[in-house]
Amino acid sequence: MARSLRVRGSCIERVKLAVKRNGFPSQAALAIQLGRAKATVDKFLNGKPVDFYVFEELCSELGLDWKEVADLNIQNEPAWHELGDWQPINPPGSDIYVDRPPIEADCYQAIAQPGILIRIKAPRQMGKTSLMFKILQQANGLEYTAVPLSFQLADGAVLSNRDKFLKWFCAALSKELGLNNHIDKHWDEILSSNYNATTYVQNYILSQIHHPLVLALDNTDLVFEHAEIATEFCKLLRNWHDQARRSYRTSQLWQRLRLIILHATEVYRTLDINSSPLAGVGLVMELPDFNAAQVLNFAQRHGLDWTKIEVAQLMQLVEGHPYLTQLMLQHIKQQATPLEQVLQKAHTETGIYSNHLRQLLGELEQTPELLQIFRDVVMAEAPVPLKSAQAFKLHSMGLVKLDGNHAKPRCLLYRKYFQEAFAASV
Repeated sequence: MARSLRVRGSCIERVKLAVKRNGFPSQAALAIQLGRAKATVDKFLNGKPVDFYVFEELCSELGLDWKEVADLNIQNEPAWHELGDWQPINPPGSDIYVDRPPIEADCYQAIAQPGILIRIKAPRQMGKTSLMFKILQQANGLEYTAVPLSFQLADGAVLSNRDKFLKWFCAALSKELGLNNHIDKHWDEILSSNYNATTYVQNYILSQIHHPLVLALDNTDLVFEHAEIATEFCKLLRNWHDQARRSYRTSQLWQRLRLIILHATEVYRTLDINSSPLAGVGLVMELPDFNAAQVLNFAQRHGLDWTKIEVAQLMQLVEGHPYLTQLMLQHIKQQATPLEQVLQKAHTETGIYSNHLRQLLGELEQTPELLQIFRDVVMAEAPVPLKSAQAFKLHSMGLVKLDGNHAKPRCLLYRKYFQEAFAASV
C-alpha cells in the first residue's frame, strides 16, 4: 500500500481554490483546524508528498475526493492500450478492499459480456470508485483496454453547453487512449451533438481498437445536475448500449464497448423521482453497508486485533457504513486511541466524523422541506411514515433506512448528531 501521496500537478490550482471555497482565510487556518503543522499543509497544497492518511484527511476537509486529485504516477507511462501487463490505477489501501458478495462476482461476470452497461449507484463514500477499480483490474486481466474518466475533470464552462460537453468528452477519451484529438475532422455542425459524438466514437475510436474497451464514467451525478445536458447524454449512452444489442452493420463495433457508470444518489434530492436519467438501463448495482463479518475482516486487514465485541460497538454507532467504518479504523490505527474513547465524542463537533456530519447538515439546509421532514424522523422514537418522494430523496441522500415508506435514521450516529443540532437551532 502506498505510504504517501501528492496532488497531481493539473489539480494543484483546484485544491488551492478549495481552501478559500471552504472558508479558510489562509493555509495556516487550515493547518490549525486539523491540528497539523503548517509545513505539512504547504507541502500538500504545492504537490509534494505527504502521508496517505494526512492526504485523505486534508481532501476530506476541503470537500475533495482524494482519488480524483492524487498523483497516481501514470502520467509518464505509455498509453494504456499499448501495455501488455498494465495494471489499472489501484487506489492506496486497495489491498484491504473488502468484498460484498455477490456484487464483485456479478460485475466480473458482466464485464465480459459484449456491449454491457453496468450502473453502480449509492450515496457518496459507499465504495463506488473502489469497486470500479476492482472491475477495471478484472478487465485488464482479460486483456481489455480499461479507461476511467471522471466528470470532476469537466469544469463549469464545459458543463454549461451540450456541444462543448460532448466535444470535451470525446477529446478526453481520445487523450486517455493515447489517440490524437480529431474532433475537428469528425464534427459536422449541421448534425446534432449526439450524432457527432456517436460517429466519432464509432468511426475513430472503436474502429482502431480491436479488443473490448471498458469505459468507466465516475461522478456522473455531476452531469445529472445539468438537466439539458443530462437528458441528452443519457440518451446517447442508451443508444450506444442499444446498438450493441441490435442487428446493425455496426453492432459488432459497439459490442467492443463496455460501460461502467458511477453516480452518487444525493443528486436525486433535486430531481424528479419519476424521471431518473438512466432508469431501466443496464445492470444496476446498489452498494449495501458492511455486515459484522466484513467489518471484522476490514479491521484485521488494518492490522487491528479486534474481536466481535469491538465490531459490535462500532456497528451499533454506524451500522456498517463503509466510509465511516474505514475512517474509524484508520484513526485508531494511526492514533492508537482506544475505540471507547473515540466513540464517546464521535457524534460531536470535535469527533472524527464532524466534517462528514456538517456536510450532510449543509446539504439538508439547501432543501428546507427535506430538512423539516428529516427533523421529524430524527426526533421520533418510532419509524415515521413519509410520502414516496420524500422517502426516496432522504434514502438517496443516505440519511434514512426504509421499511416500505416508513423511515428511521440510517444509524445511531446520525440520530445523535442531528438531534443535538436540531435542538440547538430551536
